[in-house]
Amino acid sequence: MSAAPPLPDLTGSTYVVTGANSGIGLEAAKKLAGAGGKVVLAVRDVAKGEAAAAQIAGRTDVRRLDLADLASVHAFAGAWDEPITTLVNNAGIMMVAEGRTVDGFERQIGTNHLGHFALTNLLLPHITDRVVSVSSGLHNGPQVDLDNLDLEGAYKPTRAYQQSKLANLLFTAELQRRLTEAGSSVTAHAAHPGYSATNLQTHHANPLMNKLMWVGNKLVATSAEFGARPTVHAVVADLPPNSYIGPSGFQGLRGAPGPNPRSKQAQDAEVARRLWDLSEQRTAVSWGL
Repeated sequence: MSAAPPLPDLTGSTYVVTGANSGIGLEAAKKLAGAGGKVVLAVRDVAKGEAAAAQIAGRTDVRRLDLADLASVHAFAGAWDEPITTLVNNAGIMMVAEGRTVDGFERQIGTNHLGHFALTNLLLPHITDRVVSVSSGLHNGPQVDLDNLDLEGAYKPTRAYQQSKLANLLFTAELQRRLTEAGSSVTAHAAHPGYSATNLQTHHANPLMNKLMWVGNKLVATSAEFGARPTVHAVVADLPPNSYIGPSGFQGLRGAPGPNPRSKQAQDAEVARRLWDLSEQRTAVSWGL
């Protein structure tokens, strides 16, 4: 696997990366800090965040953020008082057993979408360059269920994950529409890692699936470092607004980072607007500008 290209000098830039204590978030943080940027690891477990920061050569800060608890999101944003070059909405959970966040949302839509929705809008007045949200090639499936966002009575771990990752892309598109309408120079982008070996694949509600994904990690998956490359590319490259970046090779799994196709569902502007309105209602957080 070829080495990643060098990054530009990021001295003077500040990056907030959610879920940066492991996997793709940690690898992205290493790359951004290694190029001179200050990286804030926004993590649920501060001790794990401190241990991760100790592995990073460069300027780091660790702050507590639990995306499954809107009070924690408000506390994080309320304590923020400096410019953010880029917010990287990276944290996520994958195909877990059915459960609820502190605020009563289905866990995957609550953590992967609604928590980041609230965080982005609360921090938006501080963001100077862009917002990058990490989606997945698995976003391609049924449209987001706007009438039953929590999949009450219809929960399946894979369906809930797919819906949350589709929501990330719909959110990115509507965020960019609003930024453009507001005359803001901030841009919104999405990225996906392809199939990379991280601890995300160890929490499936079905133990058999955990074993199958463990095998897949060993035989098929790329490294977390490789999986972080599209995210970092989305952070630093000169891109048109609302870009979706992933591996540009076979099936979006391998190759250098580049533009990737979205599903038809992810391009539905009307659903994106309705999801935004619903997200405002559910989180009680409104448009940040």
